[in-house]
Amino acid sequence: MKFTNTKLDRRTVLRGSGLAVGLPFLDAMVPAIASAAETEAPRRFVSFSLGLGLHGPNLFPKQSGFNYTPSPYLAEIADILPEMTVCSGVSHPQVAGGHRAEGTILTAAPLSRSDANFRNSVSLDQLMAKHLGDQTRFPSLVLNASGDNSSPSYTENGAMIPPEMSPLRLFEQLFVADAPAVRKQDSARMRHGRRVMDLVAEEAKSLQRTLGAGDRDKLDNYFTAVNELEKRLAANQAWINRPKPQVGKPESLAQSVSDGIEKQRAMFDVMALALQTDSTRFITLHLGNGGKVELDGVTEAHHALSHHGQDEQKLRQLAILENALLAEWADFVRKLKTVQESSGTLLDQTMVLLTSNLGNASSHDNKNMPVLFAGGGFKHGQHLAFDTKNNYPLPNLYLSALHRLGLHHDRFSTSTSTMTGLELA
Repeated sequence: MKFTNTKLDRRTVLRGSGLAVGLPFLDAMVPAIASAAETEAPRRFVSFSLGLGLHGPNLFPKQSGFNYTPSPYLAEIADILPEMTVCSGVSHPQVAGGHRAEGTILTAAPLSRSDANFRNSVSLDQLMAKHLGDQTRFPSLVLNASGDNSSPSYTENGAMIPPEMSPLRLFEQLFVADAPAVRKQDSARMRHGRRVMDLVAEEAKSLQRTLGAGDRDKLDNYFTAVNELEKRLAANQAWINRPKPQVGKPESLAQSVSDGIEKQRAMFDVMALALQTDSTRFITLHLGNGGKVELDGVTEAHHALSHHGQDEQKLRQLAILENALLAEWADFVRKLKTVQESSGTLLDQTMVLLTSNLGNASSHDNKNMPVLFAGGGFKHGQHLAFDTKNNYPLPNLYLSALHRLGLHHDRFSTSTSTMTGLELA
């Protein structure tokens, strides 16, 4: 058979003598598959989580709807307000515990102040990555720019995923080619890992015949986990010998990057490149360990300022710090808006969330969480103002995000529906 510019469907079969034989994957099938993929631009999700919240009176507008007057913080980033929705009066139902609730930012797992045996659940980003992460070299990126080695990303078993904390190391992982010896070693490790999974699965199947119904159910869940791990190993092995994207190193990485605004800026720049090169589609970045931030007019540590007790001097310094943080976040949104794709801008295809487990850090209150939600092809430019006394479930926004990715789950954690007032553009 000779193919010249022929676009074969993946389901093409050879027919003869009454038999139908499926073809293996052929180069001639690539154009057909590529053209089909091009009709649906990939959608992405990025979460920025804050350990110390944002000062509500400076963040939330007084009016609701599309014609609100920007608050002091929002007035500083007025040019991107049409690209984002501000949400007030929202929180995670059944979640308390002050700083302890930090791990629930993206899981919304119910947590009481007295719950000593709390076990977390899967985070929103990892649920997305589980279903869609195999389409990129990195199923997800879990990052921290504050130096406290925590993340909002949790596995299905409730285990926290350790973050990458160095912008330079992240850049190297994404864009610097590994040495041939390293690639060979990685490939051998992947093959060995798959052999181990095969052996363990065979032993477990033999054991299954001797177990009761309850234990067999547990083993079925185990088999599912093993199959998922095998798929990830196979996908990772396929990426080992593929060249990484070639990009220029951001100027922010050329500087001496320490904790604080500079490190955040460098991490933001590398994240934008990761999305632009389609190296990953799901990213979380945790910010704010409460340390000292080098900014003019700020003399106290972030944690001390967040516990301001309405002290005017502390509130002035806190406003400087939080304005600087929001300015960097706004620059990230602007970067995505400038990148054109086949179906619009990169921002149109990327949901960008900024939130915190604390609404009022000064009193360790987990109600009235700050929420800024940009991009993703939604109808933005509005303030969705819900009841500040009886908060609206933030997991409803998470369910809307899942649906936007084509993952039509019935619920996420304590959600009751998709988010009221958040519509597609």
